[in-house]
Amino acid sequence: MTSQHRNYINGAFVSSAGAAMIPVRNPATGAVLSEVPDTSADQVDAAIGAAKAAQRGWEALPAIERAGYLRRIAAEIRSNAPALARAIVEEQGKIMSLAEVEVGFTADYLDYMAEWARRIEGEIVTSDRPNETIFLFRQAIGVVGGILPWNFPFFLIARKLAPALVTGNTIVIKPSEETPNNAAMFMDLLSGVGLPAGVVNMVYGCGASTGRALCENPDVGMLSFTGSVETGSRIMEAAARNITKVNLELGGKAPAIVCADADLELAANAITASRVINSGQVCNCAERVYVERAVADEFVDRLTRKMAGSTFGNPLEDRSVDYGPMINKAGSDKVAGLVDRATAAGAEVMTGGEVADLGAGNYFQPTVLAGVAHDSEIMQKEVFGPVLPVNVIEDLDQGIARANDSDYGLTSSIYTRDIGAAMRACRDIKFGETYINRENFEAMQGYHAGVRKSGIGGADGKHGLYEYTQTHMVYLQA
Repeated sequence: MTSQHRNYINGAFVSSAGAAMIPVRNPATGAVLSEVPDTSADQVDAAIGAAKAAQRGWEALPAIERAGYLRRIAAEIRSNAPALARAIVEEQGKIMSLAEVEVGFTADYLDYMAEWARRIEGEIVTSDRPNETIFLFRQAIGVVGGILPWNFPFFLIARKLAPALVTGNTIVIKPSEETPNNAAMFMDLLSGVGLPAGVVNMVYGCGASTGRALCENPDVGMLSFTGSVETGSRIMEAAARNITKVNLELGGKAPAIVCADADLELAANAITASRVINSGQVCNCAERVYVERAVADEFVDRLTRKMAGSTFGNPLEDRSVDYGPMINKAGSDKVAGLVDRATAAGAEVMTGGEVADLGAGNYFQPTVLAGVAHDSEIMQKEVFGPVLPVNVIEDLDQGIARANDSDYGLTSSIYTRDIGAAMRACRDIKFGETYINRENFEAMQGYHAGVRKSGIGGADGKHGLYEYTQTHMVYLQA
């Protein structure tokens, strides 16, 4: 019998009688793995109510005690790492080595955020008045709603939960309905660390129902969402009714600029790695390439050979593959449509270009498209698949201008041996992150944030931690 996951509310697993059940499928085989409820608004409200009731007591604990719970959760994750990694591979389709990195990084992230317990700082501000002291306190917001994506489903639990909890907030998490099994395992582990009831709650369901109920509840003080621009826009609209703070990491269309003086082998390797990771289903992946004309032919040849050599398949059957299936048929169909329209407009397929028929699952061939116009759909819209469109530029000025000519602004990269060109890119590329001579992958101590339609606010490091606080100014006249 297919397992059915239950919501976790106020320290207990609770059933959702009468709720429609959502099947969870293995994207490599189509097999049903489990079911989760499409949680009703009433039960979402109950989870938020439990979080609200627990919040003041949780905030009253010393931050170092709150951090202790994060460390216990991290230890439980490490003790159960193999099972967690397998669950991620099974329901999301990423390769085992990447799932193992995700699990380990999640535990490390919890420990990292726990270290901030003794580092949360306010300020003393100079007053214009005699005998007055002005204080700025950083305090918890209250109840946080965390809405998760399916592409890094386990890590995103920690990315939202850890800074929320260490700063004194409580949280209600909604995992993606595509990948809830790892979240259910997380809650099993969390339920054994003695966390006070109501501090962490989890509800399953679709965005249009469960997610909407979470966004519209006036007792939620902050909504943290990772996902598409379209969904982020709807979340902002729902949050606006209560003036709820939003923290949004949305889509990306990361440009990679390859200068004429670049190490072309390094650039081809790094861009390929950044594109095929997780089947290209990563918002900070290299999504479009701008290469200087002087080295365009040689670079495209190198890039084509690297991409053509990338292997794919069912990661539970073959650990050697470079990537697994797309999350669902809609994802592979979207990629196929973008590629078909690009070739119809004149792009040249250097390798790949088609859905791969492996009998089951949703796979797309590693693809390089040359001769792609900068203003074409595939250079402007997020692909979210293993496809690299290439545009030839005359110089760095043109590369920067075309990189910035985008609705998105999350990550970017440049490949050059010229430190002056690299520093110019740092100044002039208008993106939240720029990687120089390396693949696109952020550090937990950095600040992962985008501009334009790539989001509002950010995550990680000190600045990501403070996203989960609000300021309180105090004017003390002695």
